[in-house]
Amino acid sequence: MGRRIDYIDDPDAPPANSVVPSVVAIVQDDDDRVLLIHKTDNDLWALPGGGHEIGESIADTVIREVKEETGYDVEVLGISGTYTNPSHVMAYEDGEVRQQFSLAFRAKLLGGSARTSSESKEVAWLSPDEARSLEMHPSMRIRLEHGLDTGRRPYIG
Repeated sequence: MGRRIDYIDDPDAPPANSVVPSVVAIVQDDDDRVLLIHKTDNDLWALPGGGHEIGESIADTVIREVKEETGYDVEVLGISGTYTNPSHVMAYEDGEVRQQFSLAFRAKLLGGSARTSSESKEVAWLSPDEARSLEMHPSMRIRLEHGLDTGRRPYIG
């Protein structure tokens, strides 16, 4: 898909021409470290995730995307938030301008081992404080914060 540019509340942003439901996963290990990837499309750190495909459940999307981007197997535990800000669009090199539509889920590590992919140039387990210090898009940072706050109700926005 190539590089992308994220726009939030930018009056000069191109208009959206698609909506693709997507997911991210907040996966923590037994030491409360969180699984993050260094993305190839925008060179930022992020939670693993991606687009929902025809023929799969949303939980299957989470499981597939985490495996594809990190090498790890997970079990979905529950939803931590919905993110549908129409003022957040992502422009791709191929002309697609996607309106944000993302569902964030907490997930449990089952197994596997770290490996990168075409979408992730680095896979890391980091403490929440280490994760907070990384360069991350603001929309991803809020998903991370909501996902780490296990005592809160799912965010709807």
